[in-house]
Amino acid sequence: MSTTGLILDGVLMLLLIGAVAFGIRLERKLAALRNGQAEFAKAVSELNAAAGKAENALMALRSAGQDTDLLHDRIVKGRQLKAELEGLISRAPARIAPAVSEPSAVVRPPHSEPKPAPQAVAAPAPEQAAERASMILQALAANQTAQQSLNRARRKLDEDLFAA
Repeated sequence: MSTTGLILDGVLMLLLIGAVAFGIRLERKLAALRNGQAEFAKAVSELNAAAGKAENALMALRSAGQDTDLLHDRIVKGRQLKAELEGLISRAPARIAPAVSEPSAVVRPPHSEPKPAPQAVAAPAPEQAAERASMILQALAANQTAQQSLNRARRKLDEDLFAA
C-alpha cells in the first residue's frame, strides 16, 4: 500500500471517529428532548386539571354568592319584621303585656264570664308610616349597595382568576 492510501485511510478513520462522536452527542440531545417532551405533556395535563378545578371553584363561588344574596334578603326582611313587631308591641295596651309575659298565670274555669270582643288595632300614625317607609328605603339602599359590592368582588375575582 502506498503512503497516500494510508493517509486517506487515516483521514477516513478520523472522519468516522468524528461522525460516531457527533452521533453520540446527537443521541444524548434527542434523549433529553424526548424527556422534555414527556415532561411538557405531563405539565400540560396538570395545567388542564388545575383549570378544571378552578372552574369548579368558580362555579361554587358563584353559587355561594347567590346563596349570600338570598340570605341577605332574608336578613333584611327579618329586620323589617322585627321592627314592625316591636312597633306593634310598643303600641299594645298595658293590660295585655302581663298576660303575654306570663301565659300560664291566667287560668279560667270552664264557665267563666264571656270574653270581651277583641279590640281593633289602630292604623299606624302618619309619622310611624313615614318612619317605616324610611327604614324600608334605607334597607333597600343598603341591600343594593351590598349587592353592587358583591358583584364588584366577583368581577375582580373572575379577572384575577383568568388573568393568571
